Amino acid sequence: MVIFLATAMTTSQSFQSLAVTCGEPAGIGPDLCIALAWQHHHDCELVVIADPDVLQQRARLLDIDLEIKAFDPLDPATPDEIGTLKVFPVRVKKPVNCGQLDKENSRYVLETIRLAAQGCMDGLFAAMVTAPVHKGIINDAGLAFSGHTEFIAEITTGYPVMMLATPGLRVALATTHLPLSEVPDAITEESLTAVIQMLDRDLRRRFSIRRPNILVCGLNPHAGENGHLGMEEIEVIIPVLDKLRAQGLHLQGPLPADTIFTPKYLEQADVVLAMYHDQGLPVLKNVGFGMAVNITLGLPIIRTSVDHGTALELAGTGMASGSSLDLAIKTALEMASYNPMHF
Repeated sequence: MVIFLATAMTTSQSFQSLAVTCGEPAGIGPDLCIALAWQHHHDCELVVIADPDVLQQRARLLDIDLEIKAFDPLDPATPDEIGTLKVFPVRVKKPVNCGQLDKENSRYVLETIRLAAQGCMDGLFAAMVTAPVHKGIINDAGLAFSGHTEFIAEITTGYPVMMLATPGLRVALATTHLPLSEVPDAITEESLTAVIQMLDRDLRRRFSIRRPNILVCGLNPHAGENGHLGMEEIEVIIPVLDKLRAQGLHLQGPLPADTIFTPKYLEQADVVLAMYHDQGLPVLKNVGFGMAVNITLGLPIIRTSVDHGTALELAGTGMASGSSLDLAIKTALEMASYNPMHF
């Protein structure tokens, strides 16, 4: 199976501006964003939403000469200059030390995400790309937060579907950041139907796949073993798949998760739909960690993200790899450049 993260060709649209959030300020997000000032293989304007003082402090620690220019939304998007970073300024509440989480800066993290999402909704940005956040410290601050996907969906009023992609494999999720004990009850006829319909729609709309072939995992071992290992397949998953097949969707499954990721099934597949987070993502990350991108489907905006966490221990060391952020930017740009009228 040969898969490209975004198959659309660049159109003649005007030069585009993409928002990039730095994520957790004590993690590697600022390091990765600073590196963008010296990477000029992205055919777009990158606007980093962050505290400029945090970026300058981190640049000094990394011994990088960085010039920051304030982003002016009234100016047309232009190519970035070498050594220069365009920044949409947002201030942290407390000073940032590498690797040391501070819950007082949690509202700052959420504000950068909100501004990026709202900027996309307002047409200021063609897409948003997010660096990693630390969910635990945000919740420690008393702020309910289960992840980027859900938070952005609240702002944009979309129905989010989380999909990670690496060359050769795409994996989407029927449920996202839930305790395992809550997964079975979350897989309902209504929710599973919505996820599959959204997945099919956005693979067509965002990736120019004319008739997506979707492989669907069972929830239980051996996809329930005809009810001997669980009834969710018989009571929920199979009826949903049969109904959607009757509507013209190309679906295979439910298939056992321990064999679905083999060449026999993946050869002609466009995506695998896993029932829960750790059913599908360990396989994808084993295949392409550091060269994968997190894509939120089902939204009125384009959002991609890195496939890794905050890596607090690497912050300020110069050892952080920017490969996933680079791929997330390229994927967002390709998705934004695709003209649905060509479909």
